[in-house]
Amino acid sequence: MKVAEIFRSIQGESYLMGLPCTFVRLAGCNLRCAWCDTSYAWDDSNAVEMTVGDVLDRVRGLGADLVEITGGEPLLQQDSLELMRHLCDMGSRVLLETNGTQDVGQVDPRVRVVMDVKPPSSGHVDSVFWDNVGKLSETDEIKVIIADRRDYEWARDTLTRKRILGHYRVTFSATFGGLEHKTLAEWLLADALPVRLGIQLHKLIWGPDATGV
Repeated sequence: MKVAEIFRSIQGESYLMGLPCTFVRLAGCNLRCAWCDTSYAWDDSNAVEMTVGDVLDRVRGLGADLVEITGGEPLLQQDSLELMRHLCDMGSRVLLETNGTQDVGQVDPRVRVVMDVKPPSSGHVDSVFWDNVGKLSETDEIKVIIADRRDYEWARDTLTRKRILGHYRVTFSATFGGLEHKTLAEWLLADALPVRLGIQLHKLIWGPDATGV
């Protein structure tokens, strides 16, 4: 496997926000989102080659109670499926953060999927593999990064039209250092959307430029 980094931190974005979590960030991504905060994982030029066993050993050493597989885009590496199965077999609670372009149908059903939906500001508004929505369970999540009012209205209208709002767990997160959390909160309240406000807790704690946290 091509691994960008493995580290222990606080879960900052999902419905499990605030819990200690071990992160396995795989290298390589098929998108280049305009506001991506992990562009260093776009390619594998600085990645470390590790076997699934190597990754499992590292995770055990850091703490395997809650583990997130992220990227880059993890599902571009076939071995990520095996890694998640082994982690589940170990008794870990496993999260998969995916950019929404890859089929999640082969992911172990014990894994909680956090699927991104890319709005206009990302530059990849047409990238979502919408068939994934029907494969999500009640514990899976959909996340949208919101940079401006256009993103917000697009996400609100698109997720309503596709019957996602009110049927799945949805989080809208403001771009850190861009759109104010207060502004996004006011939009959500004004429209009474059944959406969770995401605040990227790890960036509040360590700052927006810190890596390995």
